[in-house]
Amino acid sequence: MAVKIRLKRMGARKAPFYRLVAATDNVPRDGKTIDELGYYNPLKNPPIVNINEEQVFLWLRRGAIPTDTARSLLRNQGLLRRWDAMRKGKPESAAPAEESLSSPR
Repeated sequence: MAVKIRLKRMGARKAPFYRLVAATDNVPRDGKTIDELGYYNPLKNPPIVNINEEQVFLWLRRGAIPTDTARSLLRNQGLLRRWDAMRKGKPESAAPAEESLSSPR
């Protein structure tokens, strides 16, 4: 059984609220989880994302694989860039600066 970092849907109908969790890949989306890593509220403007970085790095070290949506949230928070720098043995300050989401391409 592989462990995945994914979103668990909470909240009322038409008012979604998500928790970022570590769960095995064979449990349902809203089923039993191993650990809660943070939350994401897409209804606020701007969306609210609160992630416990230490817990995320702990699970990534243990081999957890983020789903596409969870990977997107981690990337937007700059955690994946820091994780890559940590894996390569570089200090966090050596990681490139986080790109702005509003920058033109």
